[in-house]
Amino acid sequence: MKKLYFTFIPIILFFLAGCSKDFLKRYEKRLPGGTWELYDVNNFGIGSSYSPAFTSGRFAFDSNGDVTYTSNNGDVYFGSWDIRRDYQGDEKQQSLFITVVDAQTQHVISEYFDDMQFTGTDRFKAFIYNGSRTYTFKFKR
Repeated sequence: MKKLYFTFIPIILFFLAGCSKDFLKRYEKRLPGGTWELYDVNNFGIGSSYSPAFTSGRFAFDSNGDVTYTSNNGDVYFGSWDIRRDYQGDEKQQSLFITVVDAQTQHVISEYFDDMQFTGTDRFKAFIYNGSRTYTFKFKR
């Protein structure tokens, strides 16, 4: 039986060494690095409609809490981002708060995503819950 354990230990270590360790990192460490593109916004449910602040564009998150947002029109905004943790019953939610300002026009865009979930190393979804309607924002790096 001990020989069986010694056979499986190297195999398990081999598979763990080849897998991405991103799922072990905190969300604050996974978000910075590279440019995230908001490529899809979906809504589901009934009730009042909501006009999301961000519907497309690219985000560059810095580890110090700064963010640069570039709209599809080429407008560049600078601001800050923050991730907050909360529990809804037994479920852990990680909300994302983004506020950016266009330095030339002083136009402010701000959004509070109620929850976010990484679906892979280079993809995550952010959610806004508005009554019985859910908005899903899909990002990819």
